[in-house]
Amino acid sequence: MIHVVKCKLGPGPGRYALPSTVGYNSHDFTKHMNPAHSFGHRLENPMFRKNCSPGPTYFISSEITRWGRDGTPAYSISGRLRDINTFNTPAPGTYSPEHVHPQGERHAPAYSMGSRTRYRQHDNVPSPNCYSLPNLLGSKVAHTNSSPSYTMTGRSKTGAFSEDLAKTPGPNCYSLINPDLFRARAPAYSMLGRNELPGDGTSKPGPGAHCPEKVVLNKKAAPKFSMGIRHSEYITPLIIDVSD
Repeated sequence: MIHVVKCKLGPGPGRYALPSTVGYNSHDFTKHMNPAHSFGHRLENPMFRKNCSPGPTYFISSEITRWGRDGTPAYSISGRLRDINTFNTPAPGTYSPEHVHPQGERHAPAYSMGSRTRYRQHDNVPSPNCYSLPNLLGSKVAHTNSSPSYTMTGRSKTGAFSEDLAKTPGPNCYSLINPDLFRARAPAYSMLGRNELPGDGTSKPGPGAHCPEKVVLNKKAAPKFSMGIRHSEYITPLIIDVSD
């Protein structure tokens, strides 16, 4: 028997976790640790807050130098000044001679519409629509002859023309007798359900169920290859044929 011994594989470099050399928490004690500095927080005492400098964000204008303000002349654009002339002569289009009435001619009458004034107390006269004319329909007309008026009353059950004094039943109170009881019965037909014809109930394959292109019994078939399973590298293979 030949035994194949497989060496065990050790862990890679990524399996070891070395201590960090950054910062002071969990620092590698075998390495030199540099000094670590932190930012302080703002003091809440107003005495120290008054003496605080503006910090790096303090903006100094580019015109200020260490010798003072820059003396380069600077120009700006100002608004347009108003006309100094006190009298502006109107243009020809300013005049409207068509609105001027010719001298010596009579004016046409002009009327205007004023606002509605309040009525005085002694002018409270009712308007024509405040009066109502008497009704001319019906029997209650006082000043003229009224036309005859008719009314419709409800149907009375007593004394009416439709009152049934004898209480005789009408023709529709009787039921119709079936003619088959006293005459020859007519033939009667009924409709039954559809019955299946007797025969073979097994399923028969159709032409599309056959695959003649897959038949390889009477002709050569193309070679076929398959992929085997993955074997473990720690299993010793079994060797049966051993040469002396």
